[in-house]
Amino acid sequence: MMSMRPVLEFSAPDGFTLWPTGGHEPCGSLTLDGRLTPDEVGTAVLWLAERNDVEGEERGARPAEPLGAFLHGLLTESHPYAPGGLVVTDSATGAVFEPGCCSGLEDWRDWLNVTDGSGTAWFGHDPDARAECVGRVVRLTQDAQEAENAEDGGGSGGGGPVIELPVDELRRLLAGAERDLRDFLALAARWAERQVPGYAAAVTAALARALDLEPPS
Repeated sequence: MMSMRPVLEFSAPDGFTLWPTGGHEPCGSLTLDGRLTPDEVGTAVLWLAERNDVEGEERGARPAEPLGAFLHGLLTESHPYAPGGLVVTDSATGAVFEPGCCSGLEDWRDWLNVTDGSGTAWFGHDPDARAECVGRVVRLTQDAQEAENAEDGGGSGGGGPVIELPVDELRRLLAGAERDLRDFLALAARWAERQVPGYAAAVTAALARALDLEPPS
């Protein structure tokens, strides 16, 4: 059986006190869906704010108060970076397809290129994770560059795990992953109303941009 999860990779700093976080290791990944605890949602928002905390004249002046200052980068970034991506697992074989370095959930719709566009999409590097449509089958190769090098050298088995699934099944998995992202966004919107009420609408809109979704109505 195949499954697909939207995953946010994080490395939470020590000593953070602006809102509760927890339920995780110092670094790792969170599956974004509607089942996260409030503290796990807090971790996700913390890391998204941390990763998008950059300066720039176009972003305006950073607020003096600590909460506004911490959220400033995320709230003023037009295309926030959400490190991670969609993870596919084949429970029958144990094979796992994971995004490579610099892949982000903001690009999750690139998967639609595989089912309804060019037929190929890349998801990061080191490893060079690639999805490609071959006829009515989608092939997910964890390290496409290694696989190509093995083929050029006459070897076999390079490139790590390979998962193959029908195009229609990938469409079904993508629809499920999108529901998970929407459920997380709705959960995070409620979290923001409780934890950062003065910034709730702005935080929700920023999270929607980071996940390439419309804000919940």
